[in-house]
Amino acid sequence: MKRRDFMKTASAGAAAMALPFGIDLNDQSGKKPNIVFILADDLGRADLGCYGNNYHETPHIDKLAGQGMKFNQAYAAAPVCSPYRAAFMTGQYPARVGITDYMRWVSDPLSTDHITIAEMFKRAGYKTGLVGKWHLTGYKDKGAKDEVFPEEHGFDEAIMWEKVKSDHGFKHWFNDQNEYLTDRLGKEAVNFIERWKDQPFFLYFSHYAVHTWLGAKGHLTDKYKFKKRTGRYKPGPYRNTLKVFKDQYVTPHLAANLESLDDTVGMVMEKLDALGLAENTIVIFTSDNGGEEFVTSNHPFRAGKSTLYEGGIHEPLIVRWPGKVPANTISNVTTSNFDFYPTLLDAAGINVDPKQKLDGLSILPVLKNPQYKIDRETFYWHYPLEKKHFLGGRSSGAIRHRDWKLIEYFDTGEIELYNLVDDIGEKNNLANKNIQKKEELYKMLVDWREKNNFVIDPACANYDPEKRN
Repeated sequence: MKRRDFMKTASAGAAAMALPFGIDLNDQSGKKPNIVFILADDLGRADLGCYGNNYHETPHIDKLAGQGMKFNQAYAAAPVCSPYRAAFMTGQYPARVGITDYMRWVSDPLSTDHITIAEMFKRAGYKTGLVGKWHLTGYKDKGAKDEVFPEEHGFDEAIMWEKVKSDHGFKHWFNDQNEYLTDRLGKEAVNFIERWKDQPFFLYFSHYAVHTWLGAKGHLTDKYKFKKRTGRYKPGPYRNTLKVFKDQYVTPHLAANLESLDDTVGMVMEKLDALGLAENTIVIFTSDNGGEEFVTSNHPFRAGKSTLYEGGIHEPLIVRWPGKVPANTISNVTTSNFDFYPTLLDAAGINVDPKQKLDGLSILPVLKNPQYKIDRETFYWHYPLEKKHFLGGRSSGAIRHRDWKLIEYFDTGEIELYNLVDDIGEKNNLANKNIQKKEELYKMLVDWREKNNFVIDPACANYDPEKRN
């Protein structure tokens, strides 16, 4: 397929199946819920006002939380970009998909052997669209063996820009139009909703913000430059993160960047209200991994993007569905982003295709009742790296079982053990104090890897489980 630069919209010609999975043809209302899935890039949970931030200004996201359900125990399936997106698209652990690290220009694409969530909605008669970041393919002219675009994974429209001009989102302005990228993506999302307002639609609105470099509008940057920082955001020297990449505090650029992202959430909500679609639209807001700790604070969590500490994988998650999801509620149910696939299909009355194995579970009962308990106690992460991530993350695996979490480092065999109830900041490693719990969780993690044939070698050739502590 020919490479598509940003602003080229592709429409797939194949018609939807005549009898889509799970659709009740006797449903007199004929109304299936629209889906708007808004994904921020590298946004930490602690960066939002509704999660306690008093420096950033996110009124539209905060309003969304007040109108829906906010999750306190939402996880990403990986601490970096591409594996998260693969898990969202497939409903599987990234290791099962075969994408465990962020994709380079020469990386193999997400295989079309998978039946993606977009394909499932397309089969069910939905108009499907991606606005923004894809990051699930390499490119042939950069040395990749193959390249696969969103249209081949079930999207009727793909409005994207990530190959030449953006370097996966590092730049924020159109060179030829002098238009702020985040603003333009918001306009395209609203236009998609306007175009398909008369039929069910599935919109994957995938931001590049707030990924570094933190390009932002000058007047907003100036606004935050002089705004007082309180609490955990310690006063410090103003640093332009376009030039200096080592600001330990929340920077004016990040705050300005986030405010622009928040404005696009407001644009989407306003359009849904204006078209009378809000009551029948599920809006989800979340992020693909934790914030970069060089430019933000993920407090109370430790570390950030690229690590399996809570700061790297603990995400904001807000779901609004008026009349179905109770407003201004909080859920403490533990969930991961591979749960979106079965949950959204469940909400739309679409049966899962048995050919697509799912690791996720539907949390629709939780959305209807925040007190509902999911019968699931264990989550896993498999994150093999050939070398240390440039932000500090190491080749590793992890397991969370109930209140306990174990991290195993593949490069040294080190093991860390934490009780997340007593120590959410993961400061007190109990691996040498609670041997029984360490062995219990370590065995579960190894058994899970072996059962699923999730390998460590050759990504970490020096790994020796006999040398673990």
